[in-house]
Amino acid sequence: MRTKIVAGNWKMNNNFEESVNLVKAIEKKTDVLKLKNTRVIVAPTFVNLKSVVDSLGDGCVEVVAQNMHQAKKGAFTGEISAQMLQSIGIKTVILGHSERRTYFNETDEALAEKINTVLENKMEAIFCFGEVLEDRKSDNHFNVVESQIKKALFHLKDTDWKSIVLAYEPVWAIGTGETASPEQAQEMHAFVRSLVADKYSQAVADEVSILYGGSVKPGNALEIFSKQDVDGGLIGGAALNVDDFIGIITAI
Repeated sequence: MRTKIVAGNWKMNNNFEESVNLVKAIEKKTDVLKLKNTRVIVAPTFVNLKSVVDSLGDGCVEVVAQNMHQAKKGAFTGEISAQMLQSIGIKTVILGHSERRTYFNETDEALAEKINTVLENKMEAIFCFGEVLEDRKSDNHFNVVESQIKKALFHLKDTDWKSIVLAYEPVWAIGTGETASPEQAQEMHAFVRSLVADKYSQAVADEVSILYGGSVKPGNALEIFSKQDVDGGLIGGAALNVDDFIGIITAI
């Protein structure tokens, strides 16, 4: 059975106090739910990662990083390495988010290197992919997604996929209030799972959790999560409000 995941990407939000207070509130309400086969994840900014880790108890909330550099160390001002993250207890990192691709020019080739670094350090990656509005309108969205996944991930071995979580984020539905319909989300998730099955095996594909990221809210989460190939969500704005985030977690 695939693991269900609700991951909150806090992006460049929340100072020290806000970060600690938010994660404590999430942990308190999540523990009451007594979740099974479900992971609850938060991704604070780099400067607040250790504070958030240290503020948590033994509950089910996990802390992950929003990005990571592919090099072990060196003259890369402002960047963070895998070893730095591991030294404060971080085992998972989000890679390839559309904002990283758009604003920081991350390429599929660079992301393939980052994926390799994740695996070399026995970490886990939440790999993001998705099309922009122009691609969707021109019926090129399947080609775009297929290219992103093949270039960044299809050099991996079968066993490597145990350390990969996929996150489909239609770029046109991030922070816009627009949301892909549950049917559109299912269609793309099923397509991606078929790509993995064709390259590797159905067994590998069936074990990979695929998250949907695109304006998920408490009001639409249940319908989206009910689709066969949607295994949870990568949540943006709604993850900054404890009641909204808990509402989405409850929907899973």
